[in-house]
Amino acid sequence: MSSNNVRDTVVATVARVLDVTPEAVAGNGALRSYPTFNSFRAMEIVERLEDDLEVQLDPGDLTPDALSQVDVLSRRFERLLGLTTAAAPDDIAALVERVRTVVRAHAADTDRDAVFPEAALAELRETGLLGLTVPVEYGGLGAGTDDMLRVAAQLSRDCMSVGMIFAMHCQQTAALVEHAAPALRSQLLPRVAKGELYLASVTTEAGKGGHLLTSGAPLTADADTLHLDRLAPVVTGGAHADGYLITMQAPGTDSDARVSLVYADRQQLGTTVTGGWDPLGMRATHSVPMRLTGDLPADQVVGEHGGAREIILRTFGPLAHLGWSACWLGTADGALARTVRSLRSGRERRDLESELLRRRLSRVRQRLDSVHALISHASGVVAGTADLSAPPVQLLLNAVKLTASEQCLAAVDELVELAGLRHGYQRTSPLALERALRDLRSASLNYGNDRLHAADGALVLMDQDVHHV
Repeated sequence: MSSNNVRDTVVATVARVLDVTPEAVAGNGALRSYPTFNSFRAMEIVERLEDDLEVQLDPGDLTPDALSQVDVLSRRFERLLGLTTAAAPDDIAALVERVRTVVRAHAADTDRDAVFPEAALAELRETGLLGLTVPVEYGGLGAGTDDMLRVAAQLSRDCMSVGMIFAMHCQQTAALVEHAAPALRSQLLPRVAKGELYLASVTTEAGKGGHLLTSGAPLTADADTLHLDRLAPVVTGGAHADGYLITMQAPGTDSDARVSLVYADRQQLGTTVTGGWDPLGMRATHSVPMRLTGDLPADQVVGEHGGAREIILRTFGPLAHLGWSACWLGTADGALARTVRSLRSGRERRDLESELLRRRLSRVRQRLDSVHALISHASGVVAGTADLSAPPVQLLLNAVKLTASEQCLAAVDELVELAGLRHGYQRTSPLALERALRDLRSASLNYGNDRLHAADGALVLMDQDVHHV
């Protein structure tokens, strides 16, 4: 049986139970739109399909969106029948290599001109990698956080901007997967999986930087509509995004700690780029200042109004620190790989027996292996820990960001010293160490290290017995 056969069976069963034509159901799979649909009919549909297909859904599969959407219900049965599975690591690696080929062809130009990597985004759409972490029942590749970190690191070997764009998109996707209401998930996640929806994050504000737990931008609302007017000094990829997740002060409150997270489609907004982008590094992220205005349906809040803190602590914060750090590590890994290949080629006529050269290579590799180990450990802790707000967990996640931002920059700086003025310092060098160094200089500024150390000091005082996780 194929996926098409499963969907045809679902359509026919729904039509029979709801007393409508199969053609109508095939064209409109939103079962709540039919007057004959109710919870009893939903269970009758499931029971008939379980008998016909000779499989049984788990209780956890019987979610409201599965019971009321033909496509979601079809994917649940396809998964049980072994027709849809998460992408295999080798398949993901092949897709990543397709994207990297495009990234390598354009990286120097997008950096020079500080323009968004549109060709790379097009390939991320085409390969389905924008839907890497979207569950298979929504049409995604069904990969986990570790897969996302590996892909972000691989993309960053050639261009850190592309890696950061991808990692931040996956962070936004995770917020929808884990926290959005069923109807909103069913509306958005298939679009992400198809490559139709590239998500940007709107969290920065003048005067508070990227501090996620507060917002001074008021969101107003009436019974059916959210009214949005938002200025943000930095929106990575914002001018090219298809949709946005936006933090704002919850309606009806004057507390900047009551923050709501809302989704807005580009077509629902007026978007204005209010300034330029000409930084030292990360130039291709095109992180421009923007103003977003518009009216949104009230059901486009992610989670509960005022409940963004949970989303930030559970999803945004951990994935930001892990995702950024993976990109920084990938950038430094790429720099080391290019340097070692150049040395081994013999073209540079370097003495590979030199103790100074070997000591420098050893220090670089030590730094990168230490960062890799820390990211891997922290990713496992996040996956296996229910309460991520505990001081030892927060200290570990902050340590990932702090350590990666410092050590990856130091590693590339050491490579510049090793390669010398001609090959390490020149912008035209094929080693591209100069670009990697400029990009990594931003790492300590992405949610500033000074701010994190100040927060960590308070957390250390709360953990008197010094617990490690």
